[in-house]
Amino acid sequence: MFRKKEKFLTCLLWMVLVLALAGCGDKTPGTPAGQENTGKASLTGSGSSFVYPLLNQQIEEYRKQNPNITINYQSTGSGAGIKQVSEQTIDFGATDGLMTDDQLKAAKGGKLLHIPLTLGAVAVTYNLPDVPKDLKISPAVLADIFLGKITNWNDQTIAADNPGVSLPDAKITVAHRSDGSGTTYIFSDYLNSISPEWSSKVGKGTSLNWPAGLGGKGNSGVAGVIQQTSGAIGYLELAYAVQNNLPYAMLKNKEGKWIAPNLQSTSAAAAGATIPDDMRVSIVNAPGPDAYPIAGFAWALLYQDQTDKAKGAALVNFINWAIHDGQALAEGLHYAKLPGDLVGREEGMLKSITFQGQPLLK
Repeated sequence: MFRKKEKFLTCLLWMVLVLALAGCGDKTPGTPAGQENTGKASLTGSGSSFVYPLLNQQIEEYRKQNPNITINYQSTGSGAGIKQVSEQTIDFGATDGLMTDDQLKAAKGGKLLHIPLTLGAVAVTYNLPDVPKDLKISPAVLADIFLGKITNWNDQTIAADNPGVSLPDAKITVAHRSDGSGTTYIFSDYLNSISPEWSSKVGKGTSLNWPAGLGGKGNSGVAGVIQQTSGAIGYLELAYAVQNNLPYAMLKNKEGKWIAPNLQSTSAAAAGATIPDDMRVSIVNAPGPDAYPIAGFAWALLYQDQTDKAKGAALVNFINWAIHDGQALAEGLHYAKLPGDLVGREEGMLKSITFQGQPLLK
């Protein structure tokens, strides 16, 4: 009799435990609200090297909390990311160059969303061993250097902005991206906004016909060209300039103030921006006395209608984590955190992503 009672109580205990677990739903303990346990999934992404240092760390941290989710992101350049996500050969893209209306219409999977991941600055870096950091370069001078019109470091137009600085009688070698690049888009967008000659001869885009210089693949490739070439000048996402211990110039902003790239001046560039519903916005040459003039967003590119439920759920939950908890990693890598009001709007965009008409983010 005693054994029968013991067996009955054991079975009852198991039933209570099963019901308790079922009542907990499929939330993972410690997971932020709106992020459900999505089961196993493997995601592939490609694109922006501008955002790679941050996105790579976010992926690693997210993986610790979500071991069933594998995310492989390749730093191929924004142009490649746009192409691959448009052709549906990857699950998500990343870009810091806006997709054009024509590119969006050509995307094979329907409507692509631009979800801001972070804010960053493009630094103008140089290799002049005997010249102090914080060299000043005005907008017109910068455009003429990259147009190939100013070819020597002791040119009087550079000297005029840097009184007391001994500039070498040395050739200027321009370093630029050789691949399709959102960093190029931001940089050329800036030159396009301040130089009529650049606008008419070169324009803006992820890939350009450069008037002068040597090309490098990715931000890391351009950093390598600058490091290996005395007298070189180029443009890099700020994190790459810092990581490679390269000096970067102070630029004169729209208000006539000399500004260095940093977290505060990057955030200031976004502060006055009017951001449309589709999140496609340029913040170069922004108004405001503290705004750094060559700054921009980096976006994740996601299809609004997902074709695989497990992948789609894993993807929206990762991006949701990245724009919330993942922002804690931004400032240590020299990116500015997303403004809180913008994050709220992004949540709405993520909730519009569906599988067979059903939202993937609750």
